[in-house]
Amino acid sequence: MTAPVLKCSLGSCALAAASLAMSMGVHAQGGTTGGEWRYYAGDAGSTRYAPLDQIDASNVGDLEIAWRWSSADLVQRRADTNLRTTPLMVGGTLYATAGGLRDVVAIDGATGETKWVFTPDVSNHAPGARGGSGRGVAYWADGDDERIFLITPTFYLFAIDAETGQPIEEFGTDGEVDLSLGLGPNVGPRTIGSTSPPIVVGDVVVMGSTMPASSSNKESPPGDIRGYDARTGAQRWIFHTIPKPGELGHDTWEEDSWKYTGNAGAWAPLTADPELGYVYLPMETPTVDFYGGHRPGDNLFAESVLCLDAATGERVWHFQAIHHGIWDYDFPCPPILCDIVVDGKPIKAVAQVSKQGFTYVFDRVTGEPVWPIEEKPVPQSDVPGEKTSKTQPHPTLPIPYERQGFSEDDLIDFTPELRAAALEIMQRFRIGPIFTPPSLEGTLTLPGIMGGSNWPGAAVDPETGTLFVPSVTDSDALSVSKPNPERSNLDYNRGRASARGPEGLPLVKPPWGRITAIDLNTGLHRWMVPNGETPAFVREHPALQGLDIPNTGNPGRAGAMVTKTLLFVGEGSGLYAPAPGGGGRMLRAFDKSNGKVVWEFEMPANQTGVPMSYMVDGRQYIVLGIGARGFPGEFVAFALPK
Repeated sequence: MTAPVLKCSLGSCALAAASLAMSMGVHAQGGTTGGEWRYYAGDAGSTRYAPLDQIDASNVGDLEIAWRWSSADLVQRRADTNLRTTPLMVGGTLYATAGGLRDVVAIDGATGETKWVFTPDVSNHAPGARGGSGRGVAYWADGDDERIFLITPTFYLFAIDAETGQPIEEFGTDGEVDLSLGLGPNVGPRTIGSTSPPIVVGDVVVMGSTMPASSSNKESPPGDIRGYDARTGAQRWIFHTIPKPGELGHDTWEEDSWKYTGNAGAWAPLTADPELGYVYLPMETPTVDFYGGHRPGDNLFAESVLCLDAATGERVWHFQAIHHGIWDYDFPCPPILCDIVVDGKPIKAVAQVSKQGFTYVFDRVTGEPVWPIEEKPVPQSDVPGEKTSKTQPHPTLPIPYERQGFSEDDLIDFTPELRAAALEIMQRFRIGPIFTPPSLEGTLTLPGIMGGSNWPGAAVDPETGTLFVPSVTDSDALSVSKPNPERSNLDYNRGRASARGPEGLPLVKPPWGRITAIDLNTGLHRWMVPNGETPAFVREHPALQGLDIPNTGNPGRAGAMVTKTLLFVGEGSGLYAPAPGGGGRMLRAFDKSNGKVVWEFEMPANQTGVPMSYMVDGRQYIVLGIGARGFPGEFVAFALPK
């Protein structure tokens, strides 16, 4: 079994990093500065914290829609109903992606008026793996040279003048760089792309990639991490996430599986500590998600928190959270930096929330776990050809924020009849603790493959060290079956088992959507509340009429943002929600100390993006993306009356 944390040779890197931390002291991760929002998640540390206090509990009830910007205004009918973008705000201008071709738009932060639109010319590009608006852009400046960096659905990197919206011609070839170059023979049309923005550290643009969510073959492009020069577009370095011969971790890809296995990249947004010069990467599952018989071994650096030197691409430290992953428990959101104090000791920490409901917390300089992470025995697979890891890491703290594993106690129980029906469904499957492997008949898992946490991630209040985690409680049935050999060279791929509950209701009891406040100084929960009210399909269900149903929370991919005064969370998207009836139109403000709702507003459509906040001309704004089927994505801005 590979040790979960590997240091540089002879421990030199760990010793140097520890000395660096002592000499620099602990500098607070204070969130955004100057009323701006310069990174996808607010600051480089992905805190999603804006230390603004114009809007507070005393006046939040006066919030009104200040302006709306619609992607329907884009030409060629490229409106996107799933607008996942979080805009940046620099100098009073918002920069965002929108539309099916991932246009970049510059929007006046005070009025919502469009300043310019950049439409990437992809006419001579091969199609990529993922389309849609993506999650946003990155910003970089050197004096008067201000640039916006975009990764297109066709997997090209563009540099755009932030003032004019025109390509920077000296960057790459006429402003663009082909990102598919150098990734090996398995790269082809629709095999690789990106859904998240890069992150700029110093003058290096660091980026990951994404591959299709499912594959019919064991061959796939690797998810290598690369750094590009922000001025010229030249590739500075590459880090092989599936190590080649002679590289650390190569021995964890047995039977030469490194030659053809792909994925194992970072499709979620990235995080950086500019002071240290480090970038932190949330790594995904290798090809394929639910069967690892073609890739025996622990499979580094898949499903790891990976720390690289942003200037050189050299590994500083890593922690593999799942060995030989077969649950699709990839890390779906950026790690979060927060300076905490544990047992009187100040620690420059990094916290990673997960689909499985664990929060993994490390010293971000050395990679040492803040609290012990124990290797515990887990159930083994009996699928032919599969060889699962005998143990998996289990953090001792923080306390999990989701129910884990599956038992009869998890079944829906509003009425005896519904519980009996749910029990009958459960008995068709295997059940067990977390990390019970997929099976031929199907294994019920909790949390499911959508989480727990998903790509909206979490937010932190750096002043108190409180992490706010929206999550979903929903089960999945993980099965594998033999695919058609004429269409696939896999021995097994995902089967068709379904974990739907009785009469169209969820199989598991509520809450189905929740927000948990975790004290990162102690690892304990401050509070947990359902996120939203009971969905209409439950309130109106014929089998539940006359019952007093407690607040169940609304299951959706909800995103959180913290200000100096309040926590803002929507109900998430109903279009792509992981559970039936998930998501909703409500945006709420919560008291950070206890989770009580102090304001709510019904928006024109469901939350699809993550909220952000900024100041322009002395006025604080809160902006987020919304959308739904048949509703072109919009940015909606809230502010107090002038």
